[in-house]
Amino acid sequence: MALSLPAHPDPLAARLHASGLLPELAHGLGGPFHYLLPERFDANLAAFRTALTDAGVDGLVYYAKKANKAAVFMDRCAAADAGVDVASLGELRDALGHGVRGEDLVVTGPAKNDRLLCVAARQGALIAVDALDELDRLLALNGERPVRVLLRRHPSAQPGSRFGLDEAQLHEALARCVAAGPTVRMEGFSFHLSGYEIRPRADLAGELVELCLKARALGLQADRISIGGGFPVDYVPADDWHAFLAEQGPEHYHAHKAFTAADFYPYHSPVAGADALRSILAARPGGTGATLAERLRQSGVTLLLEPGRALLDRAGSSVFRVQGVKDRAGYGIVTVDGTSLSLSEQWFASEYLPEPLLLTARADAAAGPYPACVGGASCLDSDLLTWRKIAFPARPRPGDLLVYPNTAGYQMDSNESPFHELPLPPKVVIDHPADGHRPRWRLDR
Repeated sequence: MALSLPAHPDPLAARLHASGLLPELAHGLGGPFHYLLPERFDANLAAFRTALTDAGVDGLVYYAKKANKAAVFMDRCAAADAGVDVASLGELRDALGHGVRGEDLVVTGPAKNDRLLCVAARQGALIAVDALDELDRLLALNGERPVRVLLRRHPSAQPGSRFGLDEAQLHEALARCVAAGPTVRMEGFSFHLSGYEIRPRADLAGELVELCLKARALGLQADRISIGGGFPVDYVPADDWHAFLAEQGPEHYHAHKAFTAADFYPYHSPVAGADALRSILAARPGGTGATLAERLRQSGVTLLLEPGRALLDRAGSSVFRVQGVKDRAGYGIVTVDGTSLSLSEQWFASEYLPEPLLLTARADAAAGPYPACVGGASCLDSDLLTWRKIAFPARPRPGDLLVYPNTAGYQMDSNESPFHELPLPPKVVIDHPADGHRPRWRLDR
């Protein structure tokens, strides 16, 4: 028996699917592709900014570029005067090339190479320093302007994290910043936390506010903190999600593959996106005293955010064309014209669970449920886009389309590869005219 786990309904995507444009694109492009809905990005960015305004908190939103390589999202950041979080020289150059100002960039990542540090410093970017030797290399640049830095705090709640400076290293980093004088502008602190829980982020943010006050006593600027990303996205309805976790087992997957609940991203979250930011701001660090928002206001500290996935919620989907179907005992195997590398959850030995939508022009499209997994067009036995047996409304046929919903956040290009010399799926930007006419499209790059 197949388990159903549909994504939340999306009227904008449904309008596109009903327009007849996707089959034309599949024919014209000759393979799988991703479509992008940039107005969703705009709306998500606005929602985060509104949450900051409503809380009376000064804040800046930086789009974490690693979540999607599309150029259109850089264009949107530049147009909205939003920041961008980059972690490589290529990402930095791309952001600058699309009009994002150097001072609107924050450079993260571990052990950044000298060329990245040099270019970032010359462009006036804010650099999150992850180690003492990295700080020393920055201080040795002797550029024309002060180097802007945040000191990344190692999270005591996650002692196994490889990121950040521990207490002794942080003390030494502050001393080196003081000694460096006007060559460095130590603007505050940051952290990287794995997971999506509200309380640990609020607690550590409260600790960073206190660190800012201590750094100011040393004569440093220290007027901002970055709490990174980790804002969850709500992909599927609560009832479907809880039923899926309670019932799923090896019998629901091809080859009896086994997953546990811990293997999956939390595809349902009761508090997600900008609402998660509201909850963080309303939390009381340490469980007592003033809220985080109150502490930020009282101390004059600006809050920096680096969401990626949460800014891309419903901002794009992935489309594959069915190449063939074979029957097995009790279910089928659908093969599409792409590979599982275009759904990067496989990178984590997991499964992208929001199920694909079958688009077909056939009259028998509701002929009855046909359970099937979805395989890629490679010679690898493990190349499955979906191990789970999906209850399709009819037996898919060659030429039908499968649309994997809401894949813009990390899924569609984090792990892409031209394996078998298959072309990388292009990205198609969809524009919906205000007059309600048929959607228009253009290639992203």
